[in-house]
Amino acid sequence: MSQARLMEGTALARRTLETTAKRAAHLTERTGQAPCLATVLVGEDPASVTYVRMKRNRCRAAGIESRHVALPAATTTEELVGVLRTLSHDPAVHGILLQHPMGAHIDERAAFEAIAPEKDVDGVTFASFATMSFGLPGFVSCTPGGIMRLLDEYDVDPAGKRAVVVGRSAILGKPAGMLLLARDATVTYCHSRTRDLSAAVREADIVVAAVGRPRLIKGQDIKPGAVVVDAGYNAGNVGDVDFDSAAERASLITPVPGGVGPMTIATLLEQTVDAAARQTGDRGV
Repeated sequence: MSQARLMEGTALARRTLETTAKRAAHLTERTGQAPCLATVLVGEDPASVTYVRMKRNRCRAAGIESRHVALPAATTTEELVGVLRTLSHDPAVHGILLQHPMGAHIDERAAFEAIAPEKDVDGVTFASFATMSFGLPGFVSCTPGGIMRLLDEYDVDPAGKRAVVVGRSAILGKPAGMLLLARDATVTYCHSRTRDLSAAVREADIVVAAVGRPRLIKGQDIKPGAVVVDAGYNAGNVGDVDFDSAAERASLITPVPGGVGPMTIATLLEQTVDAAARQTGDRGV
């Protein structure tokens, strides 16, 4: 029988979205302009289409205007960059979300860098990573930001703890480690070339699994009493952690789905309202 308490993100995300909706309504009333998130999707990957639809639905529920730009799969990097720059210069658009992954023919980094930093509410640009790493005003990557909110919600203080981040992607693993470091955790990054991954994970007080490999982390790898955050999402609603066995040793563990995912969207919309407030000069939200 599982002993770990669940770190569920659904209730926290709902409260966050309720607060965000109130802030959006106040901003709209004071400025006459609703916060606006532009979503850009290249191609028709079913999972990406579903994610974008979900985010747009959440926008409507929160009183945030949603503008969607659907581009054909054959769109070039140059064409995509042009679209993103146009949105960046549009004063009616406050935040931009470029759904990823994109086709292999697209230079993803060039596309991300076409997003103006003040509208990078998904936290994917060089500028956002730098401001986040240095603790300066800006936008955090949404999933890592949601993870930190979950840790706070469940009274997990990273200070002085050993944190192991399994994964080093630019929008998940790396920023998650930097946010933990900023909270005084001792952070180790692990990845596909880490020797004896199990040994590294067994030292962790906090494990963040963000590598995209189903059930990679086994229960036997978990230090008794550790906090396990599973940011992976694989086919069949399976995370990067073998939930059943890990829950027997962890003190807290996120479910998949219903853990990190809801907080990712909540953070995105919260940061969209933040962006709108800054761009309209409204300090009342």
